[in-house]
Amino acid sequence: MSNSIIGRQVAHGMSRFLCIALLLLTGDVLSAQNNDHRIRNIILVHGAWADGSGWKGVYDILVKDGYNVRLVQEPETSFKEDVAATKRVLAQLDGPCILVAHSYGGAVITEAGMDPSVVGLVYVAAHMPDAGENEADVGKRFPSDLSKSTAIKTTADGFTYLDPVQFQEYFAADLSVEQAGFMARSQVLNAVDNFKAVITTPAWRSKPSWVLVPTKDRTINPDLERWYAKRANSRKVEVSGASHAVYVSRPKEVAAVIEEAALHARP
Repeated sequence: MSNSIIGRQVAHGMSRFLCIALLLLTGDVLSAQNNDHRIRNIILVHGAWADGSGWKGVYDILVKDGYNVRLVQEPETSFKEDVAATKRVLAQLDGPCILVAHSYGGAVITEAGMDPSVVGLVYVAAHMPDAGENEADVGKRFPSDLSKSTAIKTTADGFTYLDPVQFQEYFAADLSVEQAGFMARSQVLNAVDNFKAVITTPAWRSKPSWVLVPTKDRTINPDLERWYAKRANSRKVEVSGASHAVYVSRPKEVAAVIEEAALHARP
């Protein structure tokens, strides 16, 4: 074989190598750019009969992955005050934000999410009523096991709570007896009227949303959560076998949905 042919083959091989190296480098750069463009601010909102401590597992994952995470501790004394508490935390952050909620908190972020800083919403086993709706009435479309039970109790002054003996069965079936017991005895009692609060302008109508459905949810019917997702044209993710307390029992799956929203939502 002549030297000229060998030279051409070597040159061709080097050219191919350089092209592959350039493609790999370009891919790394684009990946880095995508990560740089993700939304860094995440706000976590708890639901009824709970507090922010249940988010600890999700919080730890998000912080480790570089997100700036805040938690809202709603007083649950009125829907208006819960929305105000969420907006108060929003006001402390600089830049766009992903608003995440569990259960009743979904109604809260549906209302509070119209804040200009919110660019995406994540509903975790949560309600997402439309304008003029409240979660109590919408819930009748697909009644839950909890709604048919005797587990919801009401105090003399108009606050609801779950019977501690039945808490694990309806709220946290995939948690240990000890963990469910702690949650049952540390409940934040929720004002009765909160479930009847009417939404004015639903944020999901104008902003992208993600819905996580735990398939063994007995507090909110999974079919209602699927219906919400379809109506809102949300990106839906189902977690097989998870209870209503999915944000506690499956933090990796929940964090993954939140991070997907942070990556794809745009200011």
